[in-house]
Amino acid sequence: MAKALSRSCQPCTACCDGWLQIKVSGLQVHPGKPCPHSTGSGCRIYAARPVDPCVNFICGWKMEGSALPDWMQPHNAKVIFLPNQTVWRNFPVDVAVPVGKRIPPRALNWLQQFAQSNNRMLLYSQQIAEAGTFTNRQRVAAYGPPDFQREMAERFADGNVNLGVIDNGAQNPATGS
Repeated sequence: MAKALSRSCQPCTACCDGWLQIKVSGLQVHPGKPCPHSTGSGCRIYAARPVDPCVNFICGWKMEGSALPDWMQPHNAKVIFLPNQTVWRNFPVDVAVPVGKRIPPRALNWLQQFAQSNNRMLLYSQQIAEAGTFTNRQRVAAYGPPDFQREMAERFADGNVNLGVIDNGAQNPATGS
């Protein structure tokens, strides 16, 4: 059930902390490498932040009409939800990116139930760490019918996918286009 509400980002800074892979003013941001403008509690250059990706980014929790409950704010639920990232066989595909190594069970269960109840597909990831340090790579899982799961497993088999990439020129994660 969608709510007509206005939510504030604060105190969440998950999108700036490197969990979404973005390029800000030419600098790569990814797990383990937050935006250089992030203070950990906000943006040092908020009034002058770049249009892409910052101003144009709309968090699934914050977007108008969001179906996500209040407890799903990314820094609390440890997941960034990106609705309608692509379409698979006429079904919307949502993406969930962990804030940390993996999405906690409570949040993942909620997202899976939401996907099932609303005839949506879900791609979600787990961050890959090497020697205790996060990399910019992820393991991807798919929630939906067996054909969707199989196709996505084939598409992402090489492990070189980044579901949280926010880039206007980036490939669509489920279609590759």
